[in-house]
Amino acid sequence: MGVIRTPPESLGQPVPAAKSDIAREFGRASTTYEQASRLQRRMGDAMLARLTQQNAAPRTILDLGCGTGWFTRALQKRFPEAQIVGVDLSPGMIEKARSSSPESIQWLTADAESLPFSADTFDLVFSNLMIQWCQHPGTVLAQCRRLLRPEGRLAISTLLDGTLWELKQAWAAADPGQPHVNRFEKPEAWRDITNNVLPGAGLVTETIRLPYGRPMALNRELKLLGAGFKGEGRRKSVTAPGRFKLMSRAYPSEDDGCILATYESAFVFWRAP
Repeated sequence: MGVIRTPPESLGQPVPAAKSDIAREFGRASTTYEQASRLQRRMGDAMLARLTQQNAAPRTILDLGCGTGWFTRALQKRFPEAQIVGVDLSPGMIEKARSSSPESIQWLTADAESLPFSADTFDLVFSNLMIQWCQHPGTVLAQCRRLLRPEGRLAISTLLDGTLWELKQAWAAADPGQPHVNRFEKPEAWRDITNNVLPGAGLVTETIRLPYGRPMALNRELKLLGAGFKGEGRRKSVTAPGRFKLMSRAYPSEDDGCILATYESAFVFWRAP
């Protein structure tokens, strides 16, 4: 293995993207999302396994940030008697999910910070790698708490600061002062947000490193997911090929020439009182 470098601490955080930009970019990726969702499946599967271990038997389920509905359908298979609703900010994602899913699942385009459901509606709120795109994650958690019935369960995953640090460092060398990687909450800030809204919640963190043949393969995967950089400071013009070459040279590689991308993952599991 090559040398593991320390994530840089002085590269700054970009301003979060507007909701309209997020919805549009994910909508454009609705037809390619599932083929590229390695990390999403790994983390969603981990939450499903945890729910199985807890012997959860929800009657009503909300999949918040459902995307193309991959895990909405998985939830239906795991809990066939439950009524399930998939919600996403992107109309394009909801359209794709509806066209690929059984009619028994309900779909809704809505903002996670202002959900149009009555309090105490769901026995389970499941949300896989959505909340990191929200400017106010505490508001989203408060919405989840409001919607859960007594003893209802919340299972949510996100990404924290340090995610894609290799890519961030490489772009800092290739294009100084220009952000290219999305903003993620610092672990201590995420713990504070979680504890303030969900007292006693269980927080599990894990560092996941996925291999890629080269840096441009990572760049392509992010594009297929619709997860490219969406901050306010992104370039208005297409990034020049020469800068991609410089970024690829600056990206830390392994002895075999492949690269690794780091994802600092976090899971929150909570049961309503």
